[in-house]
Amino acid sequence: MVTETPLQAPFCFWYMRRGKGSNSKKEEDKDKDSTQPSTPANPYENSIKQIAKVSTVEEFWHVYNHLQRPNDLPNTTDYHFFRHGIKPTCEDPSNAKGGKWIVRLRKGLSSRYWEEVVLALIGCQFTGVPHDEVCGAVVSIRYSEDIVSVWNKTANDREVTERLRDCIKKILQLPSFVHMEYKPHENSLQDKSSFRNTQVWKPKSLSEGSRRMNKSGTSWGRGESSWRTA
Repeated sequence: MVTETPLQAPFCFWYMRRGKGSNSKKEEDKDKDSTQPSTPANPYENSIKQIAKVSTVEEFWHVYNHLQRPNDLPNTTDYHFFRHGIKPTCEDPSNAKGGKWIVRLRKGLSSRYWEEVVLALIGCQFTGVPHDEVCGAVVSIRYSEDIVSVWNKTANDREVTERLRDCIKKILQLPSFVHMEYKPHENSLQDKSSFRNTQVWKPKSLSEGSRRMNKSGTSWGRGESSWRTA
């Protein structure tokens, strides 16, 4: 009997595709995804489907190798990879007080970055971040761009949230000029959008000029980074 290698925590793959009857205008599809509240007008609870639960390394690769790669998915499709017991919705108790880091990608790059993120999740590569702080990740396929987001549990813990940001940048080997954005799930529920009104992080040297010009938004600096409201 072959002994399988257990993961430190079980995870679940999920899938969501917006139906043909939904509004498919580019701007709305780009901005509306799984973080929206479940209402009769937006039946997210009914559209997201669990693909499989994986508890071992072997189970993970068995499922992952049979999934279509994000680059090949149709537009307005999402993959989710979350800890078992956490549903990929803002309302889930493990997500309710959290938020997500957002990385916007040119078309054609999502497969590579998605794989790096899910491997980091099962490999516990978020150094310095509490083990249960990272809830999961989402890749969102849209018309003009693709988006990878990493969800965490406590949006109001700035130190941990910034540490997670630094881990994501390292794991994905993002160039210094790449901007990252953060949005608490409470804000997504309030403004009914996923990728608008985000807090944009960029290296301090790249943000000084934009901070001086950004009179209407909120910005602050700390150490080697600064944030502003997009």
